[in-house]
Amino acid sequence: MLSLTLSLIDGFIYWNVSPVMFRIPGTSVLLSWYGLMWALGLVISRQVGLYIFLKEDRYTVNLPNLFLMIVIPAIVGARLGHFLFYDLHVLIRDPLVIIRPPFHGLSSHGGVLGILIGVYIWCRRNHAEYLFVIDRLALVAISAGACIRFGNLMNSEIVGVPTDVPWAFIFARVDQLPRHPAQLYECIFYTVFFLSMLYMWYMYARDWRSGVMLGMILTVLWTFRFVVESFKENQSAFESDLSLNMGQILSIPYILTGVALILLRKSITEIKT
Repeated sequence: MLSLTLSLIDGFIYWNVSPVMFRIPGTSVLLSWYGLMWALGLVISRQVGLYIFLKEDRYTVNLPNLFLMIVIPAIVGARLGHFLFYDLHVLIRDPLVIIRPPFHGLSSHGGVLGILIGVYIWCRRNHAEYLFVIDRLALVAISAGACIRFGNLMNSEIVGVPTDVPWAFIFARVDQLPRHPAQLYECIFYTVFFLSMLYMWYMYARDWRSGVMLGMILTVLWTFRFVVESFKENQSAFESDLSLNMGQILSIPYILTGVALILLRKSITEIKT
């Protein structure tokens, strides 16, 4: 049964959505919004990625294996990254927590690292150009990010800091304070950014040097992440003692890598001979 309470209180949006979408009758099996959005993100990114590689007619032979080399490293990296970056003391005290359900706590920074490593292994095995492949996968990964952040919104997690802006949400499952809907900010941005980059790929990317699109995505996406982190509550107590929170610190290497890729590749178009 879907449980949703959405109304206005003192001019703010009162958000009291159950994380459980529904329970299968006669069983204890629950379908969560978060799980559904993760699955939807994977399906969308897989289908868009398949379309892109088939359209360009490159590296189409082992595409199913490439999908596996994205999904598994992404989940492992996201899970491990959460504990390394935010809850290292928990991992040290109980290493098995990383494989013990429920699997709450996933770091997008760790997930990206997992994808980069997994795709590198696939490219080595299939003699594929790494930057070309990762260019296209970086594009489709944005759509998965949009779905996951919507799942975070439905879970009332990764909430923003208190505010009095008219579009503030009161996350009833957290407290009664009006807060920035930081998850929604990210979901909307990722959706618009994904569609924009898909258009850029369709119109121009086949004339770009490999790595330029990845550089653009890293620079724009993680700059936005750096900014939006200032609207979020810290995920761990130790972040209160830092000048920048952990999300901002982890975003900086991605931004610098993106800028470096654009500068190193220099010309946007291939030199025609």
